[in-house]
Amino acid sequence: MVFTESSLLLPSGSNSRKSNAPEDKWDLAYIVYFFLGFGYLLPWNAFITAVDYFSYLYPDTSVDRIFAVVYMLIGLVGISLIILYSHSSKAFLRINLGLVLFVVSLLIVPLVDAFYVRGRVGVIGGFYAAAFAVGLSGVADALVQGSIVGSAGELPERYMQAVVAGTGGSGVLVSVLRIITKAVYPQDASGLQKSANLYFSVSIVIVFICMVLYNLVHKLPVMRYYNELKVEAAATNEDSGPPTGVVWRSTLWDIVGSIKWYGFGIVLIYAVTLAIFPGYITEDVHSEVLKDWYPILLIASYNVFDLVGKSLTAVYLLQNEKVAIGSCIARLLFFPLFLGCLHGPQFFRTEIPVTILTCLLGLTNGYLTSVLMIMIPKAVKSQHAETAGIVSVLFLVFGLASGSVIAWFWVI
Repeated sequence: MVFTESSLLLPSGSNSRKSNAPEDKWDLAYIVYFFLGFGYLLPWNAFITAVDYFSYLYPDTSVDRIFAVVYMLIGLVGISLIILYSHSSKAFLRINLGLVLFVVSLLIVPLVDAFYVRGRVGVIGGFYAAAFAVGLSGVADALVQGSIVGSAGELPERYMQAVVAGTGGSGVLVSVLRIITKAVYPQDASGLQKSANLYFSVSIVIVFICMVLYNLVHKLPVMRYYNELKVEAAATNEDSGPPTGVVWRSTLWDIVGSIKWYGFGIVLIYAVTLAIFPGYITEDVHSEVLKDWYPILLIASYNVFDLVGKSLTAVYLLQNEKVAIGSCIARLLFFPLFLGCLHGPQFFRTEIPVTILTCLLGLTNGYLTSVLMIMIPKAVKSQHAETAGIVSVLFLVFGLASGSVIAWFWVI
């Protein structure tokens, strides 16, 4: 079946409107959705990219793995609650609330540094404050990511691709900022604090811009058009108002059943990725040549190739779901390959194999994520596309949480 730009939302009998979709002039709506994806993942990328900063302050703590578990588990609970109550809450409110919480979470670390930690090493209260900020950011991510992906699921596939590619762009930006600040500032308490404050500040500014753009994008003619289609579809498909109680839970199970194999693929993608990145990359491999630059450059390499993978679907989109899901299963091979970089032949334990594998990890993560996230809304009825998008985020976060837990054990 071929999905046209308006057929995703058109109710039966409205085919006459298929050719009436206004042009996305200058690709403004696409750019806004890219920027929204860029913004909602930026706080998480800011936290995990500050590896040398947090490691300096808390040398006896496995910061990356703890942050990942806190963020993902809180996000998993949050997105589960959103799915249960999404039919009785508005995406507009959820997204704006989440963006505000993002700003608050990003303010906590620099403020605690300035007034409490002040560059001192091993201040456990500062670590708890940072972990709280990560958890608050997880709540915000559940609110924002689930709702944005859900709304993109109701639109033509290029907007879902824009959101997913935007998430890759955020990782690249933070990596570039981290490389610049590491090169410019001295690697002492003052320098690390200044560099961290810089990219937390940049993240706050970008999240604020996301707030403005999100509240303006609905005024674009192309967005108004698809919103009208949504209202028309809802009016056609609802007999007695929004589903509640048993009816809604039954609908949810039907949606989950329709997308379960796509969800399985997403869980596998992120279970493998988070088991290796960032914990293994920053803590388990070392370079005598690059020293403390090594993990930062590896993270940058991963982020660049993740963005490349997420952008490739704009050029070529894999249409075979079996091949896509099979490719997700094949990524399990990264475990023995990366393990070989720790305990294998001497050549495997050098920088070149680790860097190549890290780039491939990012490339496959980005491309397969984009493919499956675009496929999911097409697998359900048009009126359930938003919910399917939100459920896909649940699968994604479950994969992230699983990978964060596996990261503690697989290299032992």
